[in-house]
Amino acid sequence: LTSVNIGNSVTEIGENAFKGCTGLTSVSIPDLVTKIGENAFASCEGLTSINIPDSVTKISRSAFEGCEGLTSINIPDSVTKISWCTFYDCTGLTSINIPNSVTEIGSLAFEGCTGLTSINIPDSVTEIGDGAFEGCTGLTSINIPDSVTEIGWCAFYDCTGLTSVNIGNSVTKIGDEAFSGCTGLASVEIPKSVTEIGDYAF
Repeated sequence: LTSVNIGNSVTEIGENAFKGCTGLTSVSIPDLVTKIGENAFASCEGLTSINIPDSVTKISRSAFEGCEGLTSINIPDSVTKISWCTFYDCTGLTSINIPNSVTEIGSLAFEGCTGLTSINIPDSVTEIGDGAFEGCTGLTSINIPDSVTEIGWCAFYDCTGLTSVNIGNSVTKIGDEAFSGCTGLASVEIPKSVTEIGDYAF
């Protein structure tokens, strides 16, 4: 399977719908789709582009896990959460636009996205989940906005390319191993709002 045309009557793409379709290179999702199910496009290694329409309100866990060919993706303003493992191991991903509607970046959401060089975390985000950017070795700087209150366990673990981090003034907790293995970091300013720094945080 190299291409698929999804008809305009479809409102939901179910779990594992196209999982493992390694020959699939592009998909256009019609405007009536509101949900992309778990593992819907997981391991579609040949997928280089996908259009997610504004009608989509939920992108489920692991929806694009292992899509190594994806270089960029646009998340519509209708999405409020980037779920667990959504873009896990998408090694070809170099940039991603996170809209101001997103309030939570889930656990392992971008783990292993080694090609990711920059990411903008909008002011709407309040939580960065466990391992959210773990192993993103291409990231050189990160700005954690004032809206974020907690940096999860291993959130930036082993981000060896990270040279600068700005931690927002509303962060109260830096989780265990949050920046462990970030060998490129020379200095970090921890704001006065922080009351807890976890085990092996740095």
